[in-house]
Amino acid sequence: MMREKFLKIIQTSFPLVPKPFEELGKVLGTTEQETLDLYKDLKESKIIRQTSGILDTTALGYKSTLVAFSVKDIERAAEFINTHPGVSHNYERNHEIFNLWFTIAVPPDSLLGLEETIQIIAKKVDAKIYLILPNLKMFKIGVILDTESKEIKKEIVERKELKDFQLLDIHKKILLYIQEDIPISIEPFKEMTQKLGIDYIRFFEEVKNLLNAGYIRRFASILNHRKAGFKYNAMVVWNVPDHRVDEVGEIIASYSAVSHCYQRPRYKDWNYNIFSMIHGKTEGEVELIIDSISKEVGIKDYKKLYSTKEFKKSRIKYFSDEFYTWEKNFI
Repeated sequence: MMREKFLKIIQTSFPLVPKPFEELGKVLGTTEQETLDLYKDLKESKIIRQTSGILDTTALGYKSTLVAFSVKDIERAAEFINTHPGVSHNYERNHEIFNLWFTIAVPPDSLLGLEETIQIIAKKVDAKIYLILPNLKMFKIGVILDTESKEIKKEIVERKELKDFQLLDIHKKILLYIQEDIPISIEPFKEMTQKLGIDYIRFFEEVKNLLNAGYIRRFASILNHRKAGFKYNAMVVWNVPDHRVDEVGEIIASYSAVSHCYQRPRYKDWNYNIFSMIHGKTEGEVELIIDSISKEVGIKDYKKLYSTKEFKKSRIKYFSDEFYTWEKNFI
């Protein structure tokens, strides 16, 4: 029970204090060392994937999109797509035409730009048919797996009012370091502050400024879905009448099992405009949630795209020279 409570807390918000495991121990009713040992066990068993700042792609000026490819040699295509440093997720999904789905981002000063990058990749892997599906409206983003409950739950999706903020050199340096996984240590932020040459007070003050400004979405732990028991996920795409997009998007986003919910563009042969990621411990659990959503919103035209193979799942390393190195191969 303590493990499940611990996982729920650190997925939502990892304490931004000099000794976070002391703080977590107080909440759990245990000692700092026992809490650190629990964290270490969960890391070594790969249930916790990473604990870091989760940066906002758009706020940082990066352009990103979901892409769906139709390819014959999926293994070869996935291998090449994964060479791009802006590809964070890459999955085979069970669609009759579009079988390879990936997300890709490029920096604001990209030499090629997003669309030309996708065109180069498509040509390289012989994807003659593909969809570029940027986010038109975000209703929810945040993978927080409910390890405690088996019931279908709903929640209020909070949205922060972002403040205007001037990004200085010190902030860029903080963003560079804070996206890295923290060490397993009583004082996991100590090395970061030493590299930056600032004390804890200044460090946490600036991190909170970056959170309030939206450059950091949250500082938290990300779980390995399968290791945490959530072995099934489906990208469910919905054909929602345009005048109901906001209403339906908000309802879908309110389900706790939904980690992502976006409006994306329609195409001539693709009528689906709301995309949702739904997670469950069993396929039956996922199906039950999909059915509940369908009944509540009154939408029957939808597709369930289960991931059948994971080719890549990793965080983008922002401010990396790898982007420019990759692009120079095609200029």
